Amino acid sequence: MKETSEYKQLRRQNGVIGGVCGGLGEFFGISPIWFRLLFVILALPGGVPGLLPYILLWIIIPKK
Repeated sequence: MKETSEYKQLRRQNGVIGGVCGGLGEFFGISPIWFRLLFVILALPGGVPGLLPYILLWIIIPKK
């Protein structure tokens, strides 16, 4: 069996606030800007729909 790591691990990156969007961007292979935009749009109706998932992901996802 090959010893190379061919699977992706979800890890926080050194990012703007907690590195959550950078980690999600690298994991899914897209720009972290899209995740930042998503969290901002979700935060507009009152903060909780965007802020709560971000904080939970910040706690759950391990740092790189």
